[in-house]
Amino acid sequence: MNEKDTTFRFFINAEPWDLHSGRARRDIARHDQRVRETLRGNLSDIVSNEDIVTSDGQKIIRVPIRGLELPRFRFDPYDEKHYGQGNEGTKDNGQTQPGTILGKTGEGSGNQAGHEPGTDVYEAEFTVDDILEMMFEDLALPDIEERGRDQLVKSSLEYTTVRKTGPWANLDSRRTLIEAYKRNAKMGKPGWDIDETQDLRFKSWEEKLDPQTNAVIFAMRDVSGSMGDHEAYLARTFFTWMVRFLRKQYSGVDIAFITCHTEAQEVDEQTFFHLSGSGGTRMGSAYQKALEIIDNRYNPSSWNIYPYLFSDGYNWDDEACVLLVKKLLDVSNQVGYGEVNHYGHWDGDHSFGQDGQSWAPLGALYDRTFRSDERFVMSQFGAKEDVWPGLKQFLRKRHEVLATA
Repeated sequence: MNEKDTTFRFFINAEPWDLHSGRARRDIARHDQRVRETLRGNLSDIVSNEDIVTSDGQKIIRVPIRGLELPRFRFDPYDEKHYGQGNEGTKDNGQTQPGTILGKTGEGSGNQAGHEPGTDVYEAEFTVDDILEMMFEDLALPDIEERGRDQLVKSSLEYTTVRKTGPWANLDSRRTLIEAYKRNAKMGKPGWDIDETQDLRFKSWEEKLDPQTNAVIFAMRDVSGSMGDHEAYLARTFFTWMVRFLRKQYSGVDIAFITCHTEAQEVDEQTFFHLSGSGGTRMGSAYQKALEIIDNRYNPSSWNIYPYLFSDGYNWDDEACVLLVKKLLDVSNQVGYGEVNHYGHWDGDHSFGQDGQSWAPLGALYDRTFRSDERFVMSQFGAKEDVWPGLKQFLRKRHEVLATA
């Protein structure tokens, strides 16, 4: 190439042509779907991992995934009897039916080593932000309505434009080749020679702003002496993921943090997640504080309101809590109660709901009183793996609520 010639001649891709064929694209799509399914299947463990909960979003998560092997015919390397369908002389005289299990791979018997080939497993790497994207696809503030003048804005990025400059990671190979071919054709020599000064095209994004309505979430946590380390960890983990969801999906949403034992107080976020308390338990004080804040700052005609309380279910004056929850239901889109405790370690104070689930005294009373009210949502958290199902229970989209009502 001389100094005046700015045309670069090179291969865009030296991989086999069939890698980009229709079948290859379908295989890649199947592989991506398998990865997503595997990741979704591991979300309960991932969400409850303490290192991930406290990470800054850049931590790398490794998820084991079975290799996706395409079906094909192959010879039996061990020369055993074969199966067939419709052929005389096979092991079953051609009587094999669809769905018959022909054998298993990679298994031994007893203490003997297996001689069949196994399944390849590799680890796919994801950042916490990747996990967040997948987690939040199906979550939303339920029953949200258009209220108030100052609207929240939900932002997202969409690749809608093409530019001549941009980062190489956003290079649009297809459009680049089209531009190169068009330019060369005009010069009377059709071909794929690419001129970096004229032909390169890059995908570019625009921020899409989706107006949302005003919303405030009340995060209320029991910090009394009966809340042990295990119960406190489950409550903190739930609210950590809820706050991440709200901050990522809704720009400007208000969150009021309340802690309570015999008395309730509104605190900042740092105090909410790190405070450990002692003393008795009166959950009604948290509800009273929430109603007080609503009266002073959040007119229900202008705000969507979501009070969520987490406790171990041992409380003084449960009947007062029921009356206060009824008041909150009059002004809220949804009221939630999360009960945190150890499964399998009940004492004589526990009751069973209609579904056979064991609740502490406060939860049992809520179950009897609000079971038919779909605006009241309650979930039990006995282990770290319950955090993700609980998030889906509290933050279901409206059509999912209707489908399960």
